[in-house]
Amino acid sequence: MESVAARAGVSRSTLYRHWPDKAALIADALDTLNVQPDPARDESGATARQRVEILLHHLATALTDSAVSACIPALVHAAATESVVRDFFYAYSAHRRRRLTETIAAGVANGEFSGRIDPEAAAIALSGALFYQRLATSDVADDLFIDRLVDTVMGP
Repeated sequence: MESVAARAGVSRSTLYRHWPDKAALIADALDTLNVQPDPARDESGATARQRVEILLHHLATALTDSAVSACIPALVHAAATESVVRDFFYAYSAHRRRRLTETIAAGVANGEFSGRIDPEAAAIALSGALFYQRLATSDVADDLFIDRLVDTVMGP
């Protein structure tokens, strides 16, 4: 909180008046800076695969080219060292992954994806690959990569 206050040019007490702790500040920042698309609502004519790709493109952009992207390594580090941040990060990630999981489940239910696919495992594999690419490589998740990733996990 101290470094955030210094960068914002405000006192720590000002921050604490708005956010009771670091997790609340992070949650508000992520919710403000990283509005997740809802392809089921916004792209009602899209296939389940297209909706999955929309969500993955959003995640790839958030991880590499947004105000959120600069925070990701620090957030991962804080989650590893501070239980309040870890608990927040786990809950936030599960909430964000739910839309992807539900989209995959809808594709399984309507026969677009194989019935052998576990929607939760597939959502973790897809989003996890993007996090890995952001944190452990210099590669960029472009359209071709996302297409290949979806083919690999979900089938062509």
